[in-house]
Order: sequence, then C-alpha cells, then structure tokens
Amino acid sequence: MTEFDLHPWLRKVSQQYPGKFATANVMFSKIHPGDHIFIGTGCGEPQFLVRSLIEYVQSNPKAFFDTELLQVWALGVAPYGDEKFKDNFRYNSFFIGNNTRQAVNKGLADYTPIFLSQIPSLFARRIVPVDVALIQTSFPDEHGFMSLGISVDIVKAAAENASLVVAQVNVEMPRVHGETFIHIRDVDYLVPGNEPLLEFTSVVSDEIAERIGKYVARIVQDGDTIQVGYGSIPNAILSHLKDKKHLGVHTELMTDGIVELMRTGVVDNSQKDLNRGKTVAAFCMGKRETYRYLHDNPAVEFRQVNYTNNPTVLARQRNMTAINSALEIDLTGQATAESIGEIFYSGIGGQADFMRGAILSPGGKTILAIQSTAENGEVSRIVPFVKEGAGITLGRGDIHYVVTEYGIAYLHGKNIRERAMDLISIAHPKFRPMLIGEAKRRHLIYRDQLYITGEGGEYPEHLEAHRTTRRGFAVFFRPVRMNDEHLLKDFFYQLTNDSMYHRFISMRTDMPHERLQKFVAIDYRREMVILATIEQEGKEVAVGMGQYMIDEKSHTAEVAFVVLDAYQGKGIGAELLTYLTFLAKKQGLLGFAATVLQDNKPMLHLFENMGFEIEKRFDAGTYELTMSFKEA
Repeated sequence: MTEFDLHPWLRKVSQQYPGKFATANVMFSKIHPGDHIFIGTGCGEPQFLVRSLIEYVQSNPKAFFDTELLQVWALGVAPYGDEKFKDNFRYNSFFIGNNTRQAVNKGLADYTPIFLSQIPSLFARRIVPVDVALIQTSFPDEHGFMSLGISVDIVKAAAENASLVVAQVNVEMPRVHGETFIHIRDVDYLVPGNEPLLEFTSVVSDEIAERIGKYVARIVQDGDTIQVGYGSIPNAILSHLKDKKHLGVHTELMTDGIVELMRTGVVDNSQKDLNRGKTVAAFCMGKRETYRYLHDNPAVEFRQVNYTNNPTVLARQRNMTAINSALEIDLTGQATAESIGEIFYSGIGGQADFMRGAILSPGGKTILAIQSTAENGEVSRIVPFVKEGAGITLGRGDIHYVVTEYGIAYLHGKNIRERAMDLISIAHPKFRPMLIGEAKRRHLIYRDQLYITGEGGEYPEHLEAHRTTRRGFAVFFRPVRMNDEHLLKDFFYQLTNDSMYHRFISMRTDMPHERLQKFVAIDYRREMVILATIEQEGKEVAVGMGQYMIDEKSHTAEVAFVVLDAYQGKGIGAELLTYLTFLAKKQGLLGFAATVLQDNKPMLHLFENMGFEIEKRFDAGTYELTMSFKEA
C-alpha cells in the first residue's frame, strides 16, 4: 500500500504518523500462535479487517494457530467456526448471535457467560487477555482523535488493553460524543476501509406488538428513564410510548425506536438525575438513518458498559425502568434469556445488570415483555419450570412486571401461588389448562383451583373502562380475572360486618379460598363480576365490586354490588350499577332481579333512581325486586 493509494484526506496523517499504514501481510504477521484477538461488536464489526484476516489465513494457513477470537456479538462475517479453520481460530463469544449459534452448540466455538458490565475488568486484569484488537473508527479529526462511533461497549476497553491495535477507518462511521474517542498515536495500524456499516432490523407480528406495547405503555410513566434490551418485542414497544412526556434514556443498546422518540421530543432526558439532557448508550444496532442521526449529535453520549450497565450507577437514576425480553419464564418467576434447555441461544448480556439496577433505583421498575408462544404458536413461553439445562438469567426476585399480548402480571412481593396464577392468566389460552394442571400437580396452586376452559373463560379486556363518578371520583372498572383471589380477599376483609351482612344477607363474615374462587373463576358468558379499582402507591386496590348472574329461563340477571365503607358516598355504587346495566343490555338481557334488606335504604334508593320499571315483593324483612329495562 502506498501513500497514493490512501484516501486523500489521510495522506497528511500518513506523513505525520509514518508507519501507521501497512499491508495485511505486515499487520497480521504480528499475530502469534495462541494470541487472543478481539473483534469489534455487532454492527460496528470491522468487516474489511475481518475479511482481510480470513484471506490472510487462507493464503498463509500456517502463519499462526490456536488463536482465540473474542467478540460480544458476530453480526457480519463469521467463518470462525468452520472446521477448516479449527487449527487457526477458536471463537469465544460473550453473547451468541445467529451466525455463531450452530458452531457453539456443536462444540466448534465457545461461549463465556458473564454480565456485560464485568467484561472491561476482565480485559484490564488480563483474566481474559487481549493481544490484538481489530476495531473500526471514524476518520480522525484535526486533533488526531477518532471515534469508535456506534460501538463503544467493550471495544474501548479492548483497545486500551491490547498489545496491538488495528483500526479500520471508515467514512461511514459516525462521530459520536462521549467516551468514544481514541487517538491515532494509540493505534498501531490504520486501514482505510470505506463500506456501509452493518444494519439490524427486527420484525414482530403487528398485532402482537400492538397488544404488548399497549400494556407496557400503561406501566411506563412520564419522566421515567428507560432501558430497552435486545429483541423484536422490546424494540417494537418503543413505538407505543409516543404519548409519553419527558422520558430519559440510559441503555446499553441504542435502537431505531429510541431515535424516533428523540426526534419527536418524547425523549428529552430532562428529568434524569445522571447525564441530564443526554441519551446514554453503549452501542447501536439499527438502520443507516439512525447512524446519521448520531453523528456529531450532542444530545447523545456513548459510554463503556462498565458505566452504562453498572447496577450501582443505575441505582442512582430515579425511576429507572428496564424493559427486556426472555425465551422462557416459569410459574415461579425465574426466566432464561440465554438458552433453550441445553441449547445455548444468546447470552446473559446486559439484561441482568439493568434489571437489578432498576430494582435498586428509587421508583424503579423491571418489565419482562414476551410473546406468549414460540414456534408459530406451538410452544408456550410460560412453563411450569424452566427446561433442564437452561441458564437462569433472571431470578425470582428480579422481575416486577411480566407482559404478554394477554395482559400484565405483577410478581413483585407475590408468593409462589399468587405469581403462578398471575402468569397463567397471561399465558396463551390454549396452554392455560395444561399450566393449571401442572401447577396443581406440583403443588404450586390450590389442588381444587377452579378454571373455566374455552371461550367462556377468556378475559374480556374490551370491557375495561375508566370512569369518573358524578362526585368527581376517578375509578377503573374491569372484569374480574382468574388470578384476583388475593385482591378480593383483601377487599372483603376490609368490609365492615354490617356491609358484609347487607351484601350477602348472612351473618357469615369469613371468606375462605373455596368461597372466594367462585367470584374469580367465572364463565363470562353466563355471569359478570366487575371490580372498581384505584391505584395506591403503585398497587391496584379494589374499592367496589358489582356482579350479575344470568337466569337463562327469564333472560334476566340477579344483580348485587358492594363498596368499601371508606369509599361510600363517592358515587362508585351508582357508577357500578350504571355500568352493569350497560353490559347487561349489551348482552340482550331484559332486566335485573335483586334481594335487598328492608333497612338498606341507600341500595333501594339507588335502584329506584335508575329508571327501571320495578316490582317489589316484601317478605321477612327483605325486598325482592324485579326490574325491567326500559327501551331507550
């Protein structure tokens, strides 16, 4: 290679730093048998250098042997696992991608499970030595600094600890602010190699993404600082946060979705405690337009993973919200994101770092967003227990929320029985009977747990509604779920004995499991239970309950409702009865029947004010009411 062959802009560099440019034969001759060779990450992989290395080995098969290739993620050229190179290379990945998965599981390549935040210290302490670093950078600026651009993560640490650093200088690499810069004098060889950066896109079913994204958007609050992990589901979720305000970003992976939220002003980082005004990330995988947005953008800073992923740093960020995905989660709340049974699939990565850091954050939340099934709907991702051989990426205490396209399960602080029922309620309906059966067999839930199969047992989400009573009290109405037994238990035991007596016309005040589950395991086609709930300190609390049971002979329904004593007088009862009436009419019912104690004047008054055509029959201190709906 001569000076004339160099990009014109680099001629000055070659004059100022003689010896920085050399042929592949010269550069790669510096590699010795047994060396540890680091290759840049993901979309920042120096493709030209990797191809040149492979070509060099093909031309010089005995030039070196038994070298170890280190990388977080191979997204581009990855022939390292080919049998023909087995004497030259042994690939060792900190995170398994599509291009290396087969080699790892065939024993032709290695996988090192480790928290991503810990890798820089492995390099610095030479627990994992780096002899040669093949990296990719932007063009040098006038001061001689080059940017690592879209891949800082562990690349910076590898370059700082390597004995030999070879940088592919690419005009396509953006100059990204932050901890990204490396000076020409700290690089042994520069290789001009202009070529498009690798791009990454993920695809997920629009319907599934819509449903999961809608649920996650309920959990993410204005002003939260978010992290979004790898995978099609977490990335798709971002499009559903467009109505939020003042979000911050402190993440490992920068994606197209985050950039879109920055463009629209949803992400402004104005509420962050750390790096206020800055979107912080470690590397980017996206489209070319995203890379261009990052170029010389002062609103973005890339840092090494020992900062971005450090749980002690994350703990200082208020309202840190970590959104990640998994391959499988079991009914006790432990999840794997790295393997399917004995098959190594991906890796620990930064997920555990962020989930644990978010738990330590004041007001922090962890969200595991997963599609309920895999393999075209043939396999449930929610299982009784994770498969034998699977790595437990997230323990039972790491997860606050699990979200599927069927709803939200809140696990934090729940016992095994409660979390098992919560997770079964958001599994795919066709797998719920299996999960109920297995949970009973393994003593995770009550052996007599009732469960309604088929269409009648599917949760009618479309009946959820936000309401404000005439007294100005905001309340959320939703149908009861199969996992609401604990919520209703708390509700009933907060009622006074007088309220319990007026509701059930019985002196009995206990509410055991056998009695409770008849309120939660219902066939929605034949009866309806509507809860009136509010949120208190992040927890859902039931303050009212209304129900009706259909009499198929008369095509009417018996109706009843009750409101916690502390919340009576706020208009909740009237709003509940109005909503139950609306639902009953929607089902084509002709009217209600009710039994009301003689001294329950407020209940009688409420029914009389609904505009029903009422027939009363008094017997032994109670009124039997027959109420017909009037035509609109």
